[in-house]
Amino acid sequence: MVVNIPFLMRIVDNTLYTLGFFTKIVRSTGYFIVRGQVAFKILIMQILFTFVEALGITSLLAVGIGVAVMGMGMPFLAGFSQERLIYSLLITCITRELGPLLAAFIIAARSATAIATEMAGMVISHEVEAYISVGVDPIEHLAVPRFLGVTISMLLLNCYFSLFGLGGSFLVTQLFNPVPVSVYFNNLLQILTVPDLFISLLKSISFGMIISTVAIIEGFAVERASTEIPVAGLRAVSSAFTGCIVMDILLSALYYSL
Repeated sequence: MVVNIPFLMRIVDNTLYTLGFFTKIVRSTGYFIVRGQVAFKILIMQILFTFVEALGITSLLAVGIGVAVMGMGMPFLAGFSQERLIYSLLITCITRELGPLLAAFIIAARSATAIATEMAGMVISHEVEAYISVGVDPIEHLAVPRFLGVTISMLLLNCYFSLFGLGGSFLVTQLFNPVPVSVYFNNLLQILTVPDLFISLLKSISFGMIISTVAIIEGFAVERASTEIPVAGLRAVSSAFTGCIVMDILLSALYYSL
């Protein structure tokens, strides 16, 4: 088997650069919290765009997933007289696995493109150089509020997805085996464990950090041509998808190995 050494070296180099850039953003987050009053508006606007404006498509997708899991799982489990296992299936699919990943895909498709193209446009128009020339750190002023905004929005959107997905499955339950709403959600709460909540929240925070970091890096990576701006957006989305999938595999493997 022939090993492509230059390709592997490029992957290692890009990974190390991403980790170093992520460390720089995390370090600058403290300064932003202390003295980021001017850029605080950017943080609010990022949460508005990433979380609030994505609620519509998230609601539709969450209800669809809940309906699909309940619609396919309930008849199948009823054949084995194991209808109660549907609650474990819902928690596994919606809260622990699909919820964080699908919410990440929504944010990556919308916000990774927007952030990368916006940052690339600022680089091409020399706005970043203007910030540096007047003594303003572009990482603290431009990158950190978007990093925090996407990460916070990812956490909130994941919780919203889970609630809507479980609520949508409840509506389907009334078609197959009507149960009181209190009984349905009590059964879910009995199945839901602290490790389930922890891994779901950990995934959402990790995905938010990956999406925002990758989008900012791709935006800052452009050089001079305006034709690089849409390319930066495309690279940001594909890299964010890849990073989220790899992180999801690692965290799921860690969860099931413990």
